Amino acid sequence: EEQLVESGGGLVQAGGSLKLSCQASGFSFYYYGICWFRQAPGKEREGVACISASTGMTYDADDVKGRFTISSDNAQNTVYLEMDGLKPEDTAVYYCAAGSDYVRAGADPFMFAYDYWGQGTQVNVTS
Repeated sequence: EEQLVESGGGLVQAGGSLKLSCQASGFSFYYYGICWFRQAPGKEREGVACISASTGMTYDADDVKGRFTISSDNAQNTVYLEMDGLKPEDTAVYYCAAGSDYVRAGADPFMFAYDYWGQGTQVNVTS
């Protein structure tokens, strides 16, 4: 069974850091694009960052550029989201998703549907 499991969420003060992990099982994500999305209360889900597992190419949302870094460890079938300079507006449930490698294809990866989703991890940033 294909699964994605997120971890690493928590409560942090503004300006602090967190590192989220997304562990895949039941499939090898080498040929996939892996993304982080987030959804804040009362808001639509939005894309945060994506990575092409085979090439390492990344794609970041404008409001996280320079603060968040997505990376992958293919040997561990794990994708990370390192979040620095956190702001209260980053508060949300963060989800990882796996699907076609739109980053490698040069497309906006946030515009497409994804095959597998994790259950989410909560990030709360206090002011």
